[in-house]
Amino acid sequence: MRLPVLLVAGLLAGPAGAASVRVTVEGVQPGTGRVFVALCVGGLSEQFCRIGESAPASAPALGFGFSDVPPGLYAVAAYQDLDGDGRLARTPLGLPREPYGFSNGAGRGGRPDFSAAAFTLAEPGASLRIRLIQALPPR
Repeated sequence: MRLPVLLVAGLLAGPAGAASVRVTVEGVQPGTGRVFVALCVGGLSEQFCRIGESAPASAPALGFGFSDVPPGLYAVAAYQDLDGDGRLARTPLGLPREPYGFSNGAGRGGRPDFSAAAFTLAEPGASLRIRLIQALPPR
């Protein structure tokens, strides 16, 4: 998962039938870096996760909100940028070095899959919890 260096902070301007998504990210290491959260459409790579927010890692759980989102099929990707470079640090084999998580707990046992992380967003909206996990011990 490679989220953009600077996630688009803007929100979707949707049609009359729009919903909201409330995301609570748990397992944050307070005081270290920023937490990035993205709403993904059609896949989990950077090109599909253009709607996002970030906040300082100030508490063990942080809330994020997206409004005016058209109903449809989405997934949520999140990570904590411990080293401050704006990207999810990875090993040469592609394993995440920083805490990460996906909706529905997808990606805990291997490479994440959009269909496993996907949820259907309908009016008036959805509330999700994402738990960050550390795939590898900190260096």
